[in-house]
Amino acid sequence: MEKLKMLMPDLFTNDGKLNLSELKKVVDPESVNEIERYEFRWFGKSNAKREAFTPTDATLVFDENLSLNPDKSENLIIEGENLAVLKLLSQSYREQIKCIYIDPPYNTGKDFVYSDNFNQDKKEYWEDAEMIENGVMIDTNAESDGRYHSNWLNMMYSRLLMARQLLQEDGVIFISIDDNEVHNLRKLCDEVFGEENFIANIIWQKKYSPQNDAKYFSEMHDHIICYVKNIKSNDQLGWEIASLARSEEQNQRYSNPDSDYRGDWKSGDFLVKTYSEAYVYPITTPSGRVVNPPTGRCWRTSKDKFEEMVKDNRIWFGANGDNVPSIKRFLTEVKQGITPSTLWLRTDVGDNQEATKEIKDLFNFIPFDTPKPTRLINRISKLALGEDDIILDFFSGSGSTGHAVSALNSEDGGNRKYILVQLPESIDKSSEAYKAGYKKISDITIERNKRVIEKIIEEKKNKQPNLFDKKEDDVDPLTGLGFKVFKLKKSNFPRVEYAPDPEKSDEENVEALKKYIRDKEAQLLTAFNRDELITEILIKNGFKLNNTVIKQEQFKKNEIFLATDGDKKTLICLDGTLADETVEYFKTNIDQKLIVLERALDTTKKWNLKHSMGDKFKAF
Repeated sequence: MEKLKMLMPDLFTNDGKLNLSELKKVVDPESVNEIERYEFRWFGKSNAKREAFTPTDATLVFDENLSLNPDKSENLIIEGENLAVLKLLSQSYREQIKCIYIDPPYNTGKDFVYSDNFNQDKKEYWEDAEMIENGVMIDTNAESDGRYHSNWLNMMYSRLLMARQLLQEDGVIFISIDDNEVHNLRKLCDEVFGEENFIANIIWQKKYSPQNDAKYFSEMHDHIICYVKNIKSNDQLGWEIASLARSEEQNQRYSNPDSDYRGDWKSGDFLVKTYSEAYVYPITTPSGRVVNPPTGRCWRTSKDKFEEMVKDNRIWFGANGDNVPSIKRFLTEVKQGITPSTLWLRTDVGDNQEATKEIKDLFNFIPFDTPKPTRLINRISKLALGEDDIILDFFSGSGSTGHAVSALNSEDGGNRKYILVQLPESIDKSSEAYKAGYKKISDITIERNKRVIEKIIEEKKNKQPNLFDKKEDDVDPLTGLGFKVFKLKKSNFPRVEYAPDPEKSDEENVEALKKYIRDKEAQLLTAFNRDELITEILIKNGFKLNNTVIKQEQFKKNEIFLATDGDKKTLICLDGTLADETVEYFKTNIDQKLIVLERALDTTKKWNLKHSMGDKFKAF
């Protein structure tokens, strides 16, 4: 097999297995009859797609203790397996995200890769100190595994399919990757987003010094793959990339030696290489010297146009009037922004060393090995986000994306929001982070962004000591400086896992099933947490996580709350019984939406509410 692989590597799959169909084509070509087409295939692709669109049986639960200024900001940090979280977000944040940035596992043979056997019955995920063991298997994807590339592709495929649903029509995604999987990632994104929606493969210089112990080449860069959701939307350009701001260094190249009323300028070449005989003519300088273009070249414009430019003081002959003519290019007339290139140097966007220093300055040690520099994400944010847009990072690691967004908002007064998702992956017990009290990577994600916001608040106080003094009608200086933390939990709604007993009669099994259902319903009413159940019901009804829930005092017979997220609103009741008085109220006040528990209704009440309110009434 090894000899065959050396002689004919094309007979083997990317995972190193002998492809018998390809072998048959060599041994007996007539025996093979297949339709050939250009496509990207790997083991487990169909199942990964099914997994993406299989509903999750989980929910999200607000953790007030880990949150920071939760009523001041719409930022979210979610601890949980990211595919399940994406499925939940797809109900309330579908087409709401302007930009996604992710830094997924690079599949170097040492990275973790998720296998999606996640469900609420896995005790290790849900109950064992909220850490991952076997509930969502994560293990190093060893190169010796026959499905090495397939494992990684399956993980990425299902998540990218869900991510696309969250993007706005003019949304954009940036994905960091290295040479191990960049070729597969390009083909995968071509399939998910469409080949026509590819924008760029950006090269990021991640290191300053080359490694002299490298076997062949010292790797100095990573890739950042960029795709848009739709290159065109309604015959209009989809995503419109912003320009980069001009630097002081670039502006300093302009001056005004002749005190031109139009301001600073710099000279540009009046010669061009594209030859035109009509543009070859002698020019007499103010000093009297006659100059001609060199052989094979010509002036930039015709003689008539040149004379117009001289009259308009747009030609510069040097301080002594004796130089070859050049064009004056005024700073006020050049493009005020710079079109970004596909080469991002460390001097402009930072490198690995800078990223490590940033996190070390916050923690006084290095709690996370592979953070990204905030200047890198700052560049992405400036290119992709408006001042009120949302950026999503569902492989958030140490939380660099949140750090970058908070710093950028503080710098320019923007109100950008972030959603970070991080698996509660356990930390090596021998690490400094673990010894410092951080048991999961998500702990570091939360703590980093907490320290960033506290630092920004402290800096604001130092600059303006009276800024935080409460005054009526003032804009709250804490606006945007906080986040809500949610954790992935098993659903509050009991799952039906009843199996009939083959030794019992049909009648006995039916009675046993009815009892099982009664017990589960009773469990829902007696054991549930009200706030958690409200959150789950609102998520399932497409409400954003930044919602408010206020008790409505006008209802005397039932406890009813008004829930709103700014776009949607509904009344919700979790009582075990809906009073007749409450039913009569909603039979006549049909302009409001109402959600109740199925358990709270008998057939008559349910019919009356449904008949009166129509789709504005829902029972769970």
